[in-house]
Formats: sequence, structure tokens, C-alpha cells
Amino acid sequence: MTILVTGGGGYIGSHMVHALVDAGERVVVLDNLSTGFDWAVAEGAPLVIGETGDQPLVAALIAEHEVDAVIHFAASIVVPDSVRDPLGYYRNNTVNSRALIETAIKGGVRAFIFSSTAAVYGNPEHVPVREDDPTVPMSPYGSSKLMSEIMLRDAGIAHGLRHVILRYFNVAGADPLGRTGQSTKGATHLIKVAVETALGLRPKMDVFGTDYPTPDGTCIRDYIHVSDLVRAHSDALAYLRGGGVSVTLNCGYGRGFSVLEVIDTVKRVSGVDFKVELGPRRLGDPAQIVAASDRARATLHWEPHFDDLDTIVTHALAWERKLSTRNR
Repeated sequence: MTILVTGGGGYIGSHMVHALVDAGERVVVLDNLSTGFDWAVAEGAPLVIGETGDQPLVAALIAEHEVDAVIHFAASIVVPDSVRDPLGYYRNNTVNSRALIETAIKGGVRAFIFSSTAAVYGNPEHVPVREDDPTVPMSPYGSSKLMSEIMLRDAGIAHGLRHVILRYFNVAGADPLGRTGQSTKGATHLIKVAVETALGLRPKMDVFGTDYPTPDGTCIRDYIHVSDLVRAHSDALAYLRGGGVSVTLNCGYGRGFSVLEVIDTVKRVSGVDFKVELGPRRLGDPAQIVAASDRARATLHWEPHFDDLDTIVTHALAWERKLSTRNR
């Protein structure tokens, strides 16, 4: 049987496709290439260019490739953009997910893994945040993902679609083998921006907010290496194939770093003291969010391999250097 990976030309999706192909799985990729790249898709995985909300196309893919599992990455992910364009985010993240879930059920898909986000928690009262803590999103991005979670849970109960919802914290780094990484122009991920600035691809970097209730006044986040996140998906697939019940799990390391700590790490690892400008807060940014990830470790037997900020930054730098030589 085959695994359908939506958004498989994007940052996390391309890492997932490489991991699945490495493991000998049959994979088909669906991506509209709005932020992904055809060259990022692993050799041996056919790429279909299209939308997750195109139900006739998705139904044909499921039937033709005998898809029995879906790993759904395709989404818009930039919090400030979601504040400016909420309806666009609800269309791409929520409406398209509803269509995909319905088509998967009708097509006989047995397992569904959904890429969600820590943004569903908003500004949590307790840190580290647990899966059963209140979900109070601060942005349309977080709301759009929470709506999709609710739809998937309800559809799972009604139609027997077993699923794993993985709530990502801050994903960073790149494939240790240098095959793929964060490649989207204008990406807003902190480590990506800092690395680009260190390599002279940006004249400076901005820090949004220095008056948060944290030790140095800047936001604190839990940074997870993309390869460890992908491993959690592989473990989730094995869990569902083994008869596991539907579950929602956090994916993070359980410790956080402030924006200024991350910038200092990038400066030290790169050896470049680049320009940083301090500015006001952005809408939708919680002060501190760190994962309680013990449930993912216990349920999926997930063991991170790259829980080290220096390693994450080193891999991100290596990819950015390689990417700068590629004609995009």
C-alpha cells in the first residue's frame, strides 16, 4: 500500500518523503508548490501538482496508488500573515483539510497523521504545556489548525478513521545528509532568518518584542530538529499500523530558548557577529511555549536524536550554504 504525503515538496514534508523512501515505503506526493519545490521531493516518489481541496484529484490518487495512509503537511503557516489574511488561512488550512479528510474516508484510507501546531494553545498558563491544557489560539493560524483537529477527531469517531495529531513546536535544522532543508524565500522561522543573516543574505535581523515576561524579555520557544519531528511521524505511522487508537501528541524537547539565546548561538556557531535590531511585538505571538512531550515518547516510543541547539544551528547553516549555490 502507499502513503500520500501532502505538502511533500515543502520543508518538513520533503524530509518526511526522504525518510519514507529510505525506509522502502511506497509514497506519492501532492503539493501545489506554492512554497515547496519539485527538486526537494525524493527520487522515486511521484509528485502530483495540485490542491488538497481538489476532491476528484485526491480521490483518483487514492484509488490509483492504493493509498492506505495520509500524512497531511500542506498548510499556510505564518502567524502574522494569518492575522492579515484570516480567510485565506481558513480556506487553505481548514476548508481544504475538511475536503481531504472526507475524500480519505470515502477512499478507504485507514490511517491519517495530521500536522498541527503548538499555536493551538495560545499563551499557555502552564509551561511546559500538556496536550490536555486549554486550547485558546491567539491567531487565525492557530484557530485554523484547531478547527482541523476537531474535524478530524469527529470524523474519526463517526467513520473509524484512526489518526495521530502531532502538535509541532518550533521546527528547525535540516537533513544531516544535506538533501533538503528550509528553502522558502522570505521564510520567517527564527533560526532560518538568523542563519541567512549570518551568511550575508539579509542585511540585518529583527527581534519582535523585548518586553515579554521572560528572563531577557524576548519570546521563549521549544526548538525541535526537523529530522526528529519526521521520526515522530514514522513512529506514529507504525503505531497506527499496529492498531493504535487515535491520539493527540506534542512534538518538542521540553525545554526552551529565548530569541536572544538563539541569536547568540547562531553568532557563535557561525563565527559572525551580524546586525540585530530590536522592535515592538507582533500580533499573535505568545510569550513562552514549551512542550511536555512525555506522552509522545511513551505512546510512540519516540526517541529524539538531535536534541541540541548547536547541532540544529550547524545543520541549518550547512543547508543554507548549500542552498545559496543552487539556482532557485
